[in-house]
Amino acid sequence: MVKLTMIARVTDGLPLAEGLDDGRDLKDIEIYKQQVKALFKNLTTRQNEPSRLSIETGPYVFHYIIEGRVCYLTMCDRSYPKKLAFQYLEDLKNEFERVNGAQIETAARPYAFIKFDTFIEKTKKLYQDTRTQRNIAKLNDELYEVHQIMTRNVQEVLGVGEKLDQVSEMSSRLTSESRIYADKARDLNRQALIRKWAPVAIVLGVVFLLFWVKTKIW
Repeated sequence: MVKLTMIARVTDGLPLAEGLDDGRDLKDIEIYKQQVKALFKNLTTRQNEPSRLSIETGPYVFHYIIEGRVCYLTMCDRSYPKKLAFQYLEDLKNEFERVNGAQIETAARPYAFIKFDTFIEKTKKLYQDTRTQRNIAKLNDELYEVHQIMTRNVQEVLGVGEKLDQVSEMSSRLTSESRIYADKARDLNRQALIRKWAPVAIVLGVVFLLFWVKTKIW
C-alpha cells in the first residue's frame, strides 16, 4: 500500500505538497518523514543522482521521480509492486506540472501547493488495491518497465543515522521488557494478597471445622 507521498523542489529542498492524511496509522511516521527531508536536502547538493530510484528503509521502500527540478516521492510497503508505485508518481507528476508548473520556481513558502493534497488522496485511492482490473492492466503494461530503476538502502543514500531496523528492534525489546516487568508486578501483588489473607482464611477454616464437628456430635 501507498503510505506516504511528498513533493519537493530539488534546487533547495522546499516541500511543495504532501498527502495530508498520510501515515496517521503508521508507527514511527516521523522517523520516515525525517528521512524524506534528509533525502530532499541531499538532492540539493548532488548533481548526478538518478532521476528514478527506489530506496529501502525498514519494512518500506521510498520510490521517487525527479523531473523539471521537482522530486515526487512515495513510500510503500515492500510487497507493493514497484511498477504501480512509479505509475502512481507519474500520474502525480503529470497533474502537478499541468496545474502548478508555471509557479514552481517562484514558490517562496513551504507547502505552497497544499491544495494539491486533494488530487494526491484521490489518486492514492485508485492505486491502493493492486487487485483491481485497472491496476492489473497497469501491471501488465509492457510499455512501462521499471527493471532498470536501481534499488539502494537508505543508509547508503543518506550516509548518516541509525538503521531503522535497529530502532525497531530496540523498541520491540523495550516492549518485551515492559511486559515481563508487568507480569512480575502482578505476581508480587498476588503473593502479597495471599500473605495478607491466608491467616484469616485459616482461622475461618478452623472455626468452620469446629462448628461442623460440634453439630455432628450434638
